[in-house]
Amino acid sequence: MRGDSVSAHEAAEILGVKLPTLYAYVSRGFLRSNPGDSPNGARRYSRQDVESLRQRQDLKRRPREATEGALNWGVPILPSALTLIDDGRLYYRGQDAVELSQEATLERVAALLWAGQAGFPFQSATDLGPIPRDVVAGLDPVPAFSALLPLLAERDPDAYDPRPEVAVRTATRILATFVQVASGGADGADAAERLAQAWNIDPSATEHVRAALVLCADHELNASSFTARCVASAGGTLYGAVGAGLAALVGSRHGGSTARVAAFLDEAERLGNGAAAVAARRRRGEEVPGFGHPLYPAGDPRGRALLARAKPEVAALVRAAASVVGDEPNLDAGLVAVTRSCGLPPHAPLTLFAIGRTVGLAAHAIEQYANGGLIRPRARYVGLRPAELPQPW
Repeated sequence: MRGDSVSAHEAAEILGVKLPTLYAYVSRGFLRSNPGDSPNGARRYSRQDVESLRQRQDLKRRPREATEGALNWGVPILPSALTLIDDGRLYYRGQDAVELSQEATLERVAALLWAGQAGFPFQSATDLGPIPRDVVAGLDPVPAFSALLPLLAERDPDAYDPRPEVAVRTATRILATFVQVASGGADGADAAERLAQAWNIDPSATEHVRAALVLCADHELNASSFTARCVASAGGTLYGAVGAGLAALVGSRHGGSTARVAAFLDEAERLGNGAAAVAARRRRGEEVPGFGHPLYPAGDPRGRALLARAKPEVAALVRAAASVVGDEPNLDAGLVAVTRSCGLPPHAPLTLFAIGRTVGLAAHAIEQYANGGLIRPRARYVGLRPAELPQPW
């Protein structure tokens, strides 16, 4: 198999069908095929299309088992017009996220995801009164964000108004507050410039911060976005939805993985060799964080884009590790590599992730308000039945 495509025989084997059936799927638009580069010109088939079709077939054949699998890297379970992951690329409302990261601000992406338009008046400061400094004193930015959200909700007269135009206004207040807290109130034309002022970095590094924010903005129905949608579906406020999403984001298997990646790179720098650091981890029976992503068999485009912005010596460590792991760097590794290259504080990877992803959390909540309906999966009970319980004396 080659990266993100498979041969006709491989596709047929994955689907459990014969070649004529495979060709019928193509003619009906279920699968995409492209000319291959082999001498006989054999066509290749999108791996993502093949896997998606297989999952849809499983859903029809074994609905209970397939539905359970859908909650674990399975088929999409909610309609959304926000973010598409297709053929190894990431799109925000149809626009390539990597291309956007080369020239767009986070504010422009927020306008795109929240309102489906290129831009709207975006406030750079909250209008909910001064930030209570006693609440955030001594906290890193992301814990401070979580501490402030309930207080902001109490101050905001629009907090319980789910209409899209009002929710967008609320979302701008949340994002403005987060940037204000993380930047210490520094000036700047956009979030990246304000953070750059606070972190005292040069203009070229500011562009890297801007790109990181954009690439973190959304990623379809990840754990934090799904959590935010659940809260919104129950009628919770946007403050509550974003807060719940952040609680998921900081988990060690989500955005909190950046801390594990940073620890791994610390070890790689001490050893002077990324491959040696991988070997040391494996000897200890430890996971090597920051590589591979189930949705990107050929490599995470976000990690690739950020690693290209890292200093050569940092990128070399990461690439040496990737060659041994056998997977490409993902977003977590890219964030740590680029923030380390820019000399940013230790909390910067998670701070950038949280500020950027706040845009997506709010977008999913706003979309859920508009779509309506309560998100309420069912559980398949596997515990003791009442008849199986010990009988009382």
